[in-house]
Amino acid sequence: MRRTDASVTRFLARVPDEQRREDALRLCATMQEITGEPPALWGTSIIGFGTYHYRYASGHEGDAPLASFSPRRQHLAIYLVGEFGDRHQSVLARLGPHKTGKGCLYIKRLDDVDLHALRELIDRSVRVRKGIGRASA
Repeated sequence: MRRTDASVTRFLARVPDEQRREDALRLCATMQEITGEPPALWGTSIIGFGTYHYRYASGHEGDAPLASFSPRRQHLAIYLVGEFGDRHQSVLARLGPHKTGKGCLYIKRLDDVDLHALRELIDRSVRVRKGIGRASA
């Protein structure tokens, strides 16, 4: 996945579901506030903020956004630091209805979740990626 020069505004305007588009705009503003970085389109469908460099033990390395999400048809996919589900169970318990994957948080609607808990998860993930926070807390 690479950062592109495509317009985030145009991409969001094409999100077919009005509620998903409004949630994406709100989430975009939240992530921009947390990271202090403007949104950029990564690949064809991920909105990312800032960058960090990663290097795995295998030697694979690259650049990725500090915070990112994708407004998918079924849900908002929010990309967080790996294993956040194990590390931040108390915050996830406050969040409200959601599903998790290895590094993804899936939410149907922003109005259904605790926005303070969501901000906390995003902020913790960004801090870990910047190397200024702990992965567990």
